[in-house]
Amino acid sequence: MLTIEQVMASHKANVESMFGLTSKAFEGVEKLMELNLTATKAALSEVAGQTQTLMSAKDAQELVALQTAMFQPLAEKSVAYNRHLYDIATSTSTEFSKVFEGQVADMQGKVSGLVDNMSKNAPAGSESAVAVMKSAVAATSNAMESVQKSVKQVTDMVESNFNAVASHAANVTKPAPRKR
Repeated sequence: MLTIEQVMASHKANVESMFGLTSKAFEGVEKLMELNLTATKAALSEVAGQTQTLMSAKDAQELVALQTAMFQPLAEKSVAYNRHLYDIATSTSTEFSKVFEGQVADMQGKVSGLVDNMSKNAPAGSESAVAVMKSAVAATSNAMESVQKSVKQVTDMVESNFNAVASHAANVTKPAPRKR
């Protein structure tokens, strides 16, 4: 049986975990807002400078050349922004995963301990019921481990694909060598 102290300790741990996750979520939002504010300030400054440069063009050919030259830095900055955005999302998600995995491990330990305690105090003849309970706990633990491994594999695959796309985008934005 659970004592009042155990229940209160469990509730306290859950509340602390909730506040920790809330704090991590706000940190992620704060980083995102900072990124967007920095990117917006830089974009406004660049637009002002580029507008002045474009207005100083002497003819249409120079105007086209100036506009074309502006696309490469824009694409590179877009790739860098998306990379930073991905890093913020990944780090926040990682923090949530760590807490979730810790809670699952803690819960599995408690359930396993409860089943072991019940099996020690079980009346004679209930061995098969205890075996079924232990089997169910083991199956649940295995299922949770499989889910965690699958989530990790998907996360690794998404990160790999993101890196490949970002690398490709960065290569596409590089100017082609001029033919002589």
